[in-house]
Amino acid sequence: MRKKENPIRKTTTGKGANYRKTKSGAGMTAKGVAAYRAANPGSKLKTAVTGKVKKGSAAAKRRKSYCARSAGQLRNSSAKTRNDPNSRIRQARRRWKC
Repeated sequence: MRKKENPIRKTTTGKGANYRKTKSGAGMTAKGVAAYRAANPGSKLKTAVTGKVKKGSAAAKRRKSYCARSAGQLRNSSAKTRNDPNSRIRQARRRWKC
């Protein structure tokens, strides 16, 4: 297995912030997605679907898929995380409008 040379930094502050702070909705920033895609050619990673979308569109399907996956993550997390309205998973789901 080949070792990755430059993994993207998981930082939420400063100039190279690739992730959002929990209070601003968690998840990756556009800059973070761009950095990931540069480090992983062929990746189809995209930012969150946050706006209004047409029913049945590709964006609506991405949102529905994310919401289904993240519901499983939420269900399998600790009780503390599940019940905390400010946990990263809850904030990310709120950002995606799940």
